[in-house]
Amino acid sequence: MESKERSSVAGPKGVLAAVLTPMDEDLKPNHQAFAAHCHRLLAAGCHGLSVFGTTGEANSLSVNERLAALEGLLDSGVPVETLLPGTGSCALTDTVRLSRAALEAGAAGVLVLPPFYYKGVGDDGLFRFFAEVVERVGDDRLRLYLYHIPQMTGVDLGLPLISRLIEAYPGVVVGTKDSSGDRERIMTLCREFPELSVLAGTESLLLETLRGGGEGCISATVNVTSRLARRVHDAHASGKDDEAEALQERLTQVRMSIETYPVIPALKQLMTRLTGDEQWRNIRPPLSGLDEKRTIDLLSNVPLSELL
Repeated sequence: MESKERSSVAGPKGVLAAVLTPMDEDLKPNHQAFAAHCHRLLAAGCHGLSVFGTTGEANSLSVNERLAALEGLLDSGVPVETLLPGTGSCALTDTVRLSRAALEAGAAGVLVLPPFYYKGVGDDGLFRFFAEVVERVGDDRLRLYLYHIPQMTGVDLGLPLISRLIEAYPGVVVGTKDSSGDRERIMTLCREFPELSVLAGTESLLLETLRGGGEGCISATVNVTSRLARRVHDAHASGKDDEAEALQERLTQVRMSIETYPVIPALKQLMTRLTGDEQWRNIRPPLSGLDEKRTIDLLSNVPLSELL
């Protein structure tokens, strides 16, 4: 099948981190540490920051906590145009409130999970949810990115649904983060939806996604691999194919060494090691930190010299 001609897609491109949320000892978001981490990621090469996603423990945070943390980032001088906040919630009104706040702040777009508690709702119900979000936000500046992560949500954002949403809301439904890990699906999205900004959910597929016409990746492990991921991106952009492939191989090896552990606790443990700040270990239930044995194993198996 021939590829359709890709259009120029505005919005986040390149290497984006699915940003961790640091917590105080009482498990409240630590705004100062959060802002410092976002500034660090941008300095290390990230083109953008996807806050309040799976990695950021967003579904363990209240709406008010997310809004306060966003305000803290803006007050700290994090460039708002680099932000792609997660605004998805099972409650329609919460999704609308979070999306409107991100839009009014000037964020590049919003990343929206499907409502995930009720299963078997079908495409009509999912379409209606996203349509209600768009209509209730009621602003032509809205740029909505569909967040596909079926292993967490149990909800499939199928290609017919995506096509229907793009047709109904052209210029509003503009992208997708695909965290399925399904290479063929990502390549199909790139090929069949040239108007859609396709971002892989793992940097293991960064180079393939870029070569397939996608825009890059939004990845949890970019919290610690941002410099190396940026080098892959830049080598590809410069036409240095051999260099890009060699760097991608290194990047994939680092990613694989981390994802053999529970990813969020592992990343928080790595941030503790990299920053010397013990508060990075803090994580909200139901997630739990790594025990001592697994921590020792993690630190011995992950190539720390390749990190931030």
